Amino acid sequence: MTLTLPRWLASRPGLATLVCSLAILLITTALPSRAHAQQGPLHTVTDLAGRTVTLPARVDRILLGEGRLLPALGVFERDDVARRLVGMMGDYETLDPAGYAQWRSRFPQLDKVPRVGRNNAGSFSDEQAIALRPQVAILGLASGHGPSKNDRETLARLEAAGVAVVFIDFRHDPLKNTPRSMELLGTVLGKRKEAEAFNAVWRAQLDRVESRLRTLPAGTRRPSVFLENRVGLADDCCATMVGLVGVLLDAAGADNVARGRIPGEHGTLNPEYLIAAQPRLYIGTGIGNMATADKSPLRIVLGADATPEAARASLVRATQRRGIAQLQAVQQPGRAHAIWHHYYNSPFNVVAVQVLAQWLHPELFADLDPRATLQALFSQFQPIPLTGVYWTSL
Repeated sequence: MTLTLPRWLASRPGLATLVCSLAILLITTALPSRAHAQQGPLHTVTDLAGRTVTLPARVDRILLGEGRLLPALGVFERDDVARRLVGMMGDYETLDPAGYAQWRSRFPQLDKVPRVGRNNAGSFSDEQAIALRPQVAILGLASGHGPSKNDRETLARLEAAGVAVVFIDFRHDPLKNTPRSMELLGTVLGKRKEAEAFNAVWRAQLDRVESRLRTLPAGTRRPSVFLENRVGLADDCCATMVGLVGVLLDAAGADNVARGRIPGEHGTLNPEYLIAAQPRLYIGTGIGNMATADKSPLRIVLGADATPEAARASLVRATQRRGIAQLQAVQQPGRAHAIWHHYYNSPFNVVAVQVLAQWLHPELFADLDPRATLQALFSQFQPIPLTGVYWTSL
């Protein structure tokens, strides 16, 4: 940058230096505003972290801080989910390969979208993300498989590069934050009507559970449940949750036997405690798929490629493990179940609430059809068909 000074100022070096410094400061300070002006009008939103974020009126370049946010994006981008996607994390194809394969089949261009990390926040590349020149980075509020609000250095670097960072949440407080997150995405993407339509259906389906639970007589005891986390991922027993799927279990009217006994969202219970407590129901979460069923025989097979027979057979194997086999719940019909683990981070989490409620209170929810609810959500809000099995029972 070259500044030409008048002769009278050039003859006074001290003053000239001060004037030049102020001029450069004013010019560089104005540069971000000039960049925003090239993007068009601006507007502000409040994200799920309570931050005020300034966005361009038109968003054409998006970065996903977690690949499993694709189904949420698909609610708004049914014609081409990759159209505005300039980068994403690689967790989806790693953690749910059958689910990602559906999206790849419908949108082959997804494989060409650059990955900015693998399946954990530590692998996220700030430099690569910035080099892709996204206008907006959509990140998860809570720590998971991508950067969260706690990754302050990443947040600072993205914002310093002019990237608007927006936090959404399906994981930490899903029943409060799912409609808020969808509303926020609708605003960011310029598709508020789609958000309103989704939220109307989502709220109506949740109310079918909440309104009936309120009719239970005062003092009615909640059925006790042992919720096993990611069955078969490790050989030992007994990993569990009070957060994540545990939040959905609470909403369905359960007494989670792990509550108050583990720190944080997830942890491990002593098998002897479970055998002594004898919870009424056993529910495991499944992260297996058909392609890896033989290599991981203890995992519960659920998801986009699962069949009813494979799902049930995998639950049988899982409940024969030492520590679990001693539970009365797995020895009696209708008291041992399994549900898809990834509902904990999905806008379709309301389906899991319905499934769990029907297991917990079969008479109260005898006419509920969660599969029909899931089919309706896919038909109305997803560009891919519903396939597979997402829950099973003995």
